[in-house]
Amino acid sequence: MADRDTLPLPLEVRDRLAELELELSEGDITQKGYEKKRSKLIGAFLPKAPGKGMDPSVPHERRTPVTPGSSSRYHRRRSSGSRDERYRSDVHTEAVQAALAKQKERGKMAVPMPSKRRSLVVQSSMDAYTPPGEEHIGHQDTSSGSEEEGSMQGEGTPTSSQGSINMENWISRAIHGSTTSSTTSSSSTQSGGSGAASRLADVMGQTHLGKSENHSTPPDVTGYTTDSIQVERPQGSTTASRATPKYGNAELMETGDGVPVGGRVSAKIQQLVNTLKRPKRPPLREFFVDDFEELLEVQQPDPNQPKAEGAQMLAMRGEQLGVVTNWPPSLEAALQRWGTISPKAPCLTTMDTNGKPLYILTYGKLWVRSMKVAYNILHKLGSKQEPMVRPGDRVALVFPNNDPAAFMVAFYGCLLAELVPVPIEVPLTRKDAGSQQIGFLLGSCGVTVALTSDACHKGLPKSTTGEIPQFKGWPKLLWFVTESKHLSKPPRDWFPHIKDANNDTAYIEYKTCKDGSVLGVTVMRIALLTHCQALTQSCGYTEAETIVNVLDFKKDVGLWHGILTSVMNMMHVISIPYSLMKVNPLSWIQKVCQYKAKVACVKSRDMHWALVAHKDQRDVNLSSLRMLVVADGSNPWSISSCDAFLNVFQSKGLKPEVICPCASSPEALTVAIRRPTDDSNQPPGRGVLSMQGLSHGVIRVDSEEKLSVLTLQDVGTAMPGALMCVVKPDGVPQLCKTDEIGELCVCSVATGTSYYGLSGMTKNTFEVFPMNSVGAPISEYPFTRTGLLGFVGPGGLCFIAGKMDGLMVVGGRRHNADDIVATALAVEPMKFVYRGRIAVFSISVLHDERIVVVAEQRPDSTEEDSFQWMSRVLQAIDGIHQVGVYCLALVPSNTLPKTPLGGIHLSETKQLFLEGSLHPCNVLMCPHTCVTNLPKPRQKQPEIGPASVMVGNLVSGKRIAQASGRDLGQMEDNDQFLFLSEVLQWRAQTTPDHVLYTLLNSRGTIASSLSCVQLHKRAEKIATMLAERGHLQDGDHVALVYPPGIDLIAAFYGCLYAGCVPITVRPPHPQNIATTLPTVKMIVEVSRSACMMTTAVICKLLRSKEASAAVDVRTWPPVLDTDDLPKKKPPLLYKPSNPDTLAYLDFSVSTTGMLAGVKMSHTATSAFCRSIKLQCELYPSREVAICLDPYCGLGFVIWCLCSVYSGHQSILIPPSELEVNPALWLLAVSQYKVRDTFCSYSVMELCTKGLGLQTESLKSRGLDLSRVRTCVVVAEERPRIALTQSFSKLFKDLGLHPRAVSTSFGCRVNLAVCLQPHRLGKLADQGTSGPDPTTVYVDMRALRHDRVRLVERGSPHSLPLMESGKILPGVRIIIANPETKGPLGDSHLGEIWVCSGHNASGYFTVYGDEALQSDHFNSRLSFGDTQTIWARTGYLGFLRRTELTDASGERHDALYVVGALDEAMELRGMRYHPIDIETSVIRTHKSITECAVFTWTNLLVVVVELDGSEQEALDLVPLVTNVVLEEHYLIVGVVVVVDIGVIPINSRGEKQRMHLRDGFLADQLDPIYVAYNM
Repeated sequence: MADRDTLPLPLEVRDRLAELELELSEGDITQKGYEKKRSKLIGAFLPKAPGKGMDPSVPHERRTPVTPGSSSRYHRRRSSGSRDERYRSDVHTEAVQAALAKQKERGKMAVPMPSKRRSLVVQSSMDAYTPPGEEHIGHQDTSSGSEEEGSMQGEGTPTSSQGSINMENWISRAIHGSTTSSTTSSSSTQSGGSGAASRLADVMGQTHLGKSENHSTPPDVTGYTTDSIQVERPQGSTTASRATPKYGNAELMETGDGVPVGGRVSAKIQQLVNTLKRPKRPPLREFFVDDFEELLEVQQPDPNQPKAEGAQMLAMRGEQLGVVTNWPPSLEAALQRWGTISPKAPCLTTMDTNGKPLYILTYGKLWVRSMKVAYNILHKLGSKQEPMVRPGDRVALVFPNNDPAAFMVAFYGCLLAELVPVPIEVPLTRKDAGSQQIGFLLGSCGVTVALTSDACHKGLPKSTTGEIPQFKGWPKLLWFVTESKHLSKPPRDWFPHIKDANNDTAYIEYKTCKDGSVLGVTVMRIALLTHCQALTQSCGYTEAETIVNVLDFKKDVGLWHGILTSVMNMMHVISIPYSLMKVNPLSWIQKVCQYKAKVACVKSRDMHWALVAHKDQRDVNLSSLRMLVVADGSNPWSISSCDAFLNVFQSKGLKPEVICPCASSPEALTVAIRRPTDDSNQPPGRGVLSMQGLSHGVIRVDSEEKLSVLTLQDVGTAMPGALMCVVKPDGVPQLCKTDEIGELCVCSVATGTSYYGLSGMTKNTFEVFPMNSVGAPISEYPFTRTGLLGFVGPGGLCFIAGKMDGLMVVGGRRHNADDIVATALAVEPMKFVYRGRIAVFSISVLHDERIVVVAEQRPDSTEEDSFQWMSRVLQAIDGIHQVGVYCLALVPSNTLPKTPLGGIHLSETKQLFLEGSLHPCNVLMCPHTCVTNLPKPRQKQPEIGPASVMVGNLVSGKRIAQASGRDLGQMEDNDQFLFLSEVLQWRAQTTPDHVLYTLLNSRGTIASSLSCVQLHKRAEKIATMLAERGHLQDGDHVALVYPPGIDLIAAFYGCLYAGCVPITVRPPHPQNIATTLPTVKMIVEVSRSACMMTTAVICKLLRSKEASAAVDVRTWPPVLDTDDLPKKKPPLLYKPSNPDTLAYLDFSVSTTGMLAGVKMSHTATSAFCRSIKLQCELYPSREVAICLDPYCGLGFVIWCLCSVYSGHQSILIPPSELEVNPALWLLAVSQYKVRDTFCSYSVMELCTKGLGLQTESLKSRGLDLSRVRTCVVVAEERPRIALTQSFSKLFKDLGLHPRAVSTSFGCRVNLAVCLQPHRLGKLADQGTSGPDPTTVYVDMRALRHDRVRLVERGSPHSLPLMESGKILPGVRIIIANPETKGPLGDSHLGEIWVCSGHNASGYFTVYGDEALQSDHFNSRLSFGDTQTIWARTGYLGFLRRTELTDASGERHDALYVVGALDEAMELRGMRYHPIDIETSVIRTHKSITECAVFTWTNLLVVVVELDGSEQEALDLVPLVTNVVLEEHYLIVGVVVVVDIGVIPINSRGEKQRMHLRDGFLADQLDPIYVAYNM
């Protein structure tokens, strides 16, 4: 027995078992005794079946297999009447439950639930939550009270007739994919006899992994290593014992940086990390790429995958089409014959919503009215000379589904008038999901007239004037009502011209494609007639038979049987409208009984509905039916409806051979149909195929025990007179082998001939010449592709496995959307999905298709329910189809776009999903498990070491990347002073009344100004105050806490006069004391300030109640109020003795949240001012407008120091005033005719956003920016090129020269490395034209590998970078490798090192970290010029020689800053800059206003600010994940959606990503939604 070979049993037990079997075979013991003894023997070695009180020892060979005929099967699931009937299959349901049971046994899936803001959680009762551990089993619906339910144990558990081991067996086979008989135990280590341990993969991937070593270190999430858990473990343990933290654990955990964090968020992330650390899918191949050519993994075909082995198939010929002598020569001739011979014969009976006959159309009436319609269309539209329509024109038929009679009259009217009817759906609203596409079809067919019924015409939306408006995308139409009473009688002598069927187009049937576009399939008159003849022959239709039609009569099977073939044979059609079926699902069966109908045309859902409702019907008798045409019988999932229907109604006279599934397509019409035979001994064909095989395109018949199988029923043989073959679905139409799945193709007169107006697509579909293996066509006649996937089985029977439209090729394997829908619908609780409405489609992300499942959830489901259902669906699909779902989205009930008959409009749903307007209420993304084709993580190559050849200024063949600003040149009169305080005294004596500073208020008027002498006097008084009231010594530190303005400047020089060291500090924000005051306190403490100076207002603020709540006020140093100054001047001004002593301290909070203070000596300060003066050509006659924060870096220097040094007038505009008046800065620039201005990015952004729509009004107010030659953005980051460009573009109309805008670059070690663009004038002299020469495009993928590769603008993965300004005089730059400290070549990415007289002299810290100090400020190269002392900026960048020459004739070296080293994220061995990912994310949806990313334990966390309704929050999750995958090859771990303004931004407009990260981990962001990607 299979079990024995694979269970690891001791020898003596095996021997004893063998004896038992012998005894049984010789009849010494009974079967029962044998089983009892056997179970006793091996019971200890069998894993216990979870939660079932079943005897696990019953051998599964003896169990009765589940046959579709066992009647208890149907009742079990009758309760789920609301599910989508197309996909019901009990075998499948059980398989899915078994797959889930297996998953459960392997350990519960540790998926962190997403966090959602309360307002997003829709349901009212929070008590309805089930705790995470408890599965909720849907209870039986009591309404189906039948005796067979005694054996039921709730829907989720298998019935005792099948038993659980049986399923275990299916599953372990499905999961391990081993062909050898695998055991029921999941902890088995021997798989067959191969001896390779079968390893348990992670939650989602249960595929067979290759051999791998047992790594002891925990695997890195991002490294995609193949650390599989070895399964060599004691018997009995079934899962890897790995404890994952549960949802709510608030224990402290170490974060990636060793910072302990408590709280929900981090616990969830930890859970996610643990889940992701489990081994991946099959290990990826090992190879690495040295350079930046990131190769995406190409899915290698699995050598063990099943391959087709059969012979090449032969084309199948249908039986001869035997033309009967009295068949009419055309359909119109048939109508004429019956209309004149048997005018009283009933043709069509229509029903009202109560099921009462509404109207009987006789053949006589049909004939007369059709003639009337034909006559009126041809003669009464337009004028006699210019008729509106002529024979051959296309005409739209717009009739509702409850009026087949009017449709039939109009259709035959068109045929008689030789017009081409185009039947379409009634447009419900102006923007109906698919109606726009229908409009395009009508336009391309040149339709100008629409025929409709009176009632329908009245119901169409009207404008106020009573006109029918033009629908979106529709051509202008004349609406023509076909009711007889509106038409005039044709004259006696007029008669329609009735010809034999020819090659003219008879009608156009519309077809909706996978992408939503609508095509028109043209059917010729001869095809129409031949098709009717073929149907008549294969269905055995005879005159005056009665046929019940439930199908849509406007197209497809309903049209072919119920409108066309019926007239050819003078049959009587009983038409049941959809609206009646909704009210009374049994109506069609009642009509079959009432009219003793011989034939009925239905879909499987109609059979299902009838089953659900039939229990109260007593007198049903279906013995009159000789044929039940199942229109969607080719859908594999229709089989269970057919079986169940037969089961129940066989006792009511239904004969088994009556059920006739058929296969059809718009292009090939009827492809195959099962004939109604009398020989009931020949059972219909069944194929039980392995899904695994199907996904590889091969047919593998499977025993019905295996888990992932697809059961197909045959749809009969090819049509009479047709030739059928199966060709490969893609590429050359080559014949398939007999055991291969392909697309069915048909060669017959009775098919469509073209897609109207689309010759290219027509050629590929209607003119296909299948080839045999040597490449020769098998027939001289063209075949038509049917769009159906399947094969031809024994005896010429056709089997259909799916549609081309539903095909999704994922990782080289084919999956059918319908199969995945069926699996999802079989997941308990089935009622969870509202009315079974599920859409499955694939989207292309990162060069492969990814599966998306969208389902409507029931209105009363809780968050917990949804999440549990989602994780089960993922497990079920993975277990059964071995494919990962990329995204699972749940939407509220009734919100998916509908097709006219109420189904889901798939392409529209996909469109909404992709543009982010689906508004799901729950989303689960699983990119970590699905995306297996990412490039290899990069292995760092050792860089060029000191041994490299250095020849002169070349390093390994490239010019060393170094550059310098021009020399500082000879001294000028004010340059002889070593100290700024001396410069001010000198100016106060020589030009006392020259104004240095003007401060503007928000109205643009001068608030105050300072001349040289005023500033000098004020500074003297402050120095006196420091000495007298502060009792300060030389060199004491003083914190200046001032708003931007003149007081700050005076206080600074007062400190210099008193010999103190000033530190400028941004004052606390009065509305936000709690968060801003602690920073002030920290700077004051870290800088060791002996006292604080400030204004009276801030003094009061520091002593307020709010302040004492935020910090301990008693620990402040003494606070001096400079609004109250002493009158006398100091006896003596302090003169520093040594120029290398401290002038001031510059404190700044970096973007990574670090507070760093640097020391600026007097020498450096003077050198700095001098360098700026030379670069910007600043003289006393100049005016400069400054709109910056004056607290640190270059901003402070320009605001406080430069005017005193160079003597120019500074117009000061506090950035905070722009919040009141955004135009203040530009108006000031214009009013004062300023040539040079400085601003920050936040100011520029404020202007761009706030003044975007006001440029015209500003122009009328006289705003003129044409005099501006330089507008410099002061920054310590990569230039924000998009912002500077949009600013330039926006204000170009106001005279701003596009090249005037430039940026500067500074950092902590050197407050300004670059500043100022090339002079505009100079550029003009050289005659440079074209785009700005300072922007380059680099390949973003190369950048991740620390390489610079220049590309053309607009090439994929290109990133624009702007030069960071011109290198300041006296500054030298070199690019060095941050790890090895070796110099790098031109255009190599490395750290920017700087050597200059105005470098800061070191960090000012309380705990003096000497190593860091010397590393950052006193570094030397490891080879080359090892003497020069450099300071390391901490920024990555590169130098590039440009074609421009500077004033001295040297070629200009441009410096490009890429980003800060400490902000860069190392992921998968590559270096990413947050700004690049953020830019991609912001572009992805209009509602994302801002974005910040950071990493946490190797997971990428993306925080987005949502500007829109909270309902849009979940739309962003898939879009963000997609764009980061596509553009950056990274998988997002967590997506956090927050309100506007949550991402902290500092005064320079830089994002504080680390603050954000801390807030996220401490759970302080109050996010709208947090999604944890699996």
